[in-house]
Amino acid sequence: MSIIEDARLIMKKDKAAKSLLEVVLCYPGLHALIFYKIARKFYLKRMFFIARLISQLGRFFTGIEIHPGAKIGKGLFIDHGMGVVIGETAEIGDNVTIYHGVTLGATGNETTVKRHPTVEDDVIIGAGAKILGPVRIGRGAKIGANAVVLKDVPPYTTVVGIPAVEVKRRREKMLREVFQ
Repeated sequence: MSIIEDARLIMKKDKAAKSLLEVVLCYPGLHALIFYKIARKFYLKRMFFIARLISQLGRFFTGIEIHPGAKIGKGLFIDHGMGVVIGETAEIGDNVTIYHGVTLGATGNETTVKRHPTVEDDVIIGAGAKILGPVRIGRGAKIGANAVVLKDVPPYTTVVGIPAVEVKRRREKMLREVFQ
């Protein structure tokens, strides 16, 4: 996606956005994605130091830390953004929304190469949520503000609390997807 396409997507998702120019100039989530995309190109060429340097510059300017090793799909919207951390082996699907203070991190106890979460398409992650370890967040799930997620979350499920527990599952959405 181009910067303009990303900005247009933000305009659709954020009712507070007044103009495309405002989004391009004033939205740190968009700026962080620009830094990430540049850093990612160097990371994929195994130029790790330059990639991390660009990543850290992005963190300095935006308050959002995205490791260049993370895999990010189309349409990621980081709203407000300050304090967001996305770890090296994190994977994020398409059309995911992340609010400020979210961590997609490791626990420090992992013995595998995959240390960070996998977030499937159309997930919403509330402010301050911590998703730790190589867990999977299913398509269409919602993670409540300040939740601490240490286990997989099924598709179309809402979880809240410390540790996060299921409070709602949208079975009709799951059934519609299976039978289409």
